[in-house]
Amino acid sequence: MNDHDADSAPENGPPAPGSAAGPRAVASTGRPLAEPAAGRETGARSEPSSDRTRAHRTIRPLSHDDYQRVVRARMADLDRLAPIPAEVRDGKPLGIVSPDPLPGGAAGSGSTSAGTVAGSVTGSSAPAVGLLPDERLLVALDVDGTILDIEGRISERMMASLARLRARGVRLVISTGRGIQAALPVAHRVGLTDGWMICANGAITLRMDPTAPRGYEVIDSVTFDPADAIAALSRAVPDGIVAVEVLGGGFKVSRPFPDGELIEAQRVVSLEEMASQPVTRVVLRAPGMDVNEFSELVAGCGLHSVEYAIGWTAWLDVAPAGVTKASALQALAARLGTDADHAGQTGQTGHAGQTGRIMHTIAVGDGANDIEMLRWAGIGAAMGSAPQSVKDSSDIVTEPVWHDGCAALLDAVVERTRKRDQS
Repeated sequence: MNDHDADSAPENGPPAPGSAAGPRAVASTGRPLAEPAAGRETGARSEPSSDRTRAHRTIRPLSHDDYQRVVRARMADLDRLAPIPAEVRDGKPLGIVSPDPLPGGAAGSGSTSAGTVAGSVTGSSAPAVGLLPDERLLVALDVDGTILDIEGRISERMMASLARLRARGVRLVISTGRGIQAALPVAHRVGLTDGWMICANGAITLRMDPTAPRGYEVIDSVTFDPADAIAALSRAVPDGIVAVEVLGGGFKVSRPFPDGELIEAQRVVSLEEMASQPVTRVVLRAPGMDVNEFSELVAGCGLHSVEYAIGWTAWLDVAPAGVTKASALQALAARLGTDADHAGQTGQTGHAGQTGRIMHTIAVGDGANDIEMLRWAGIGAAMGSAPQSVKDSSDIVTEPVWHDGCAALLDAVVERTRKRDQS
């Protein structure tokens, strides 16, 4: 999640001081890993507005009972979407099973009040089976607004749920719009020293390796010639800031970004120098411009053969054609053997007619750049603070980050194993 100001606040955001609301959560620990994000999980960061920051600091953690109620709700969602077959409950190996479609999921609002639990199953088919936490399961998590709260902190519950999941052998993948320099502190904080990380919205895949000189190895990267995009964007928004991301080397920028918006190093260069070599991403930022006006200018500027996404504010990410978090996860799943050979063979159809969703995968996110990832996964979960378009692309809507919605879903996955073992 990347938010510049209160005008771009996500749906169901923290209440303003003094407003009526149910128990809103998050018990945070430690200093922020980074400044809260700008754009929309695009790799930039900015200070949150003072009003939102003050509101967030008044949020009380969910009580133990309230949190357990959320976990049970997520378990019920998983039981409907990914029922555990009898042979698995009896301890027998699980083959490939095509579950019967659900008779239509009931949509939820994602909002809460005291004594209620937000979130529901939103998908219309059962795209996965079992989803028990073991070495077959791959869990892909967005960072800002999913792992990190709006102040860039990780709650104690989130840390604990990640530890429990990894202890079961689950393959945890951080899947973020952040660049390498901005994503590494998050990986280190959650203890991901030997796992996988997808950066720059799918353009870069890292294998975390404590024995490597930098603590990681770039396994895959996709670059493109930025010249056409730079020319089109600079014509469309002549007062905007244009930037390109250099693999592992921060950003080259046409002029400095506003204070706090970039964690990565930035170096001012000419547009000609920016366009002189392949890059993983082009960024356009227009401080102070209305996001609707910005979107109209971008839509009419003639971008072709690229992927692009606009955030909550006047911030645009341009990626190589076909590159998304989903495309990177698909390649990683094939590398790891996470049911990749079964893609498209279960007869399941995901949102928007998409086929070939991967069994034994879960993805959680809250931004427009997470939509493809949520549609790709066996089960895609949207955070309660996500825009409606993201919720509509998911199978489950869980609680917002300040209610530990991602942690509750992960704990629900682990709890299913305990229930099976006791049955």
